[in-house]
Amino acid sequence: MTLLVLRDANQPVKQIQVSKPLVVAVPLLALLSISGLIVSLHMQSEQTISRLEDRLRTQNLTIEAVVTDKNEAIQRLQNEVIALSGQSKEMMGRMKKVKQLEAELQKFIDKHGDPQQLGKLSTLSWNDSSGIGGEFIAVHDNEIEVLAQETKDDFVAISNLLDEIEKNVPLTLRKAKQTEYSLSGTPSEWPTLSTRLTSNFGYRTDPFTGRAAFHAGIDIAGKVGDPIYAAGAGKVITTARDGSHGKYIVVEHPGGLQSWYLHLHDIGVSEGDTIIKGQKIGSLGNTGRSTGPHLHFEIVKGGSPINPLPYLD
Repeated sequence: MTLLVLRDANQPVKQIQVSKPLVVAVPLLALLSISGLIVSLHMQSEQTISRLEDRLRTQNLTIEAVVTDKNEAIQRLQNEVIALSGQSKEMMGRMKKVKQLEAELQKFIDKHGDPQQLGKLSTLSWNDSSGIGGEFIAVHDNEIEVLAQETKDDFVAISNLLDEIEKNVPLTLRKAKQTEYSLSGTPSEWPTLSTRLTSNFGYRTDPFTGRAAFHAGIDIAGKVGDPIYAAGAGKVITTARDGSHGKYIVVEHPGGLQSWYLHLHDIGVSEGDTIIKGQKIGSLGNTGRSTGPHLHFEIVKGGSPINPLPYLD
């Protein structure tokens, strides 16, 4: 085959002799190259799309896992907020109960009532969860936010209430201890085993002179050696003996009261001793100005003897 190459008008035509196979081979090679390029591009695009699809699937799985974890976290948070709310309500109930008990204790102290009355206050079980049930009602997010704020407010109120209790209860307990000491220090315990009186408080005929005289206490009959008990808690301020009182003990109690124990056979305490109500402090005798075994018991208030019978149980 002859190829004519036409150049400028002033240039001659150039002839090129080309074999027929070469003319066929060149376009065929070009076509094959283009086809190979297209196939290669198609394969690369398929590989790229496959990689993108794999990456997308991985991202979808990651997003699903994140969403699942987020939902689980939200559910846990809801459960925690609900549990916290229940705990706060329970704590508020407990604090109110403690406040009521503190008020009852203060009332007892103010009125000097019987401490055993405090034992009548009912106690509740705060850990009983054996019976639980009810209809399921879903909770919305806005309700959770409101519940969280209410829980925060409850805990602020609990904190304030605890501050008040921490401030008031120690003072109340000190007052309770003082009241308990005052009650235990009141000389109300019968001081002997015997309860038979041989002489009352007040005016009487003196057994030695036969003349009218004032008797500052009561005389309780008994046997020599019978135990003598402290009528109330207090401090021993005197242990002595003289011709009138015989062996005797004086105990000082709260509220300016004193109890006197006269004509003892033995003294079992010493001056300065702190004693409790009902403690044995000596034994009954017949010492001093006495006609026979007995205990002369008297109560002195503000330096003057008073009738002890209203104090004794």
